Amino acid sequence: MTAATIAKRPLPTLSVARCAALALGLVALVACAAFARTTPEALPEVALADLPREAQDIVALIGRGGPFRYDRDGVVFGNREKLLPAKPRGYYHEYTVPTPGARNRGARRIICGGPRAATDACYYTEDHYQSFRRIRR
Repeated sequence: MTAATIAKRPLPTLSVARCAALALGLVALVACAAFARTTPEALPEVALADLPREAQDIVALIGRGGPFRYDRDGVVFGNREKLLPAKPRGYYHEYTVPTPGARNRGARRIICGGPRAATDACYYTEDHYQSFRRIRR
């Protein structure tokens, strides 16, 4: 078969119902992929050494039990966004990561879970709880 013969062939047609089914399938596939990226079990990781120096200092301070600069440091984090793994209320605590040049607490936080003296897992957010990365030590 030559290229000219192939070019003269009519394109296959799809019914409206078939097009709608394909479109719905594509939407479902995209939605599943987005959900998989945002489930707490699928959170991306970041090495402690790759965090800003201020975040590394706060992780060390958490390990020592303080003292902390802000009154809100160490308060219970409610996980209302449901971006972290589900745990009982009181499991997570939040800590401010200072932002150079900010006049307030800024948007950066570290959220740690577990007993306050020992943390099972810590997470870093640089966008005030919109996204999290699990800290790998």
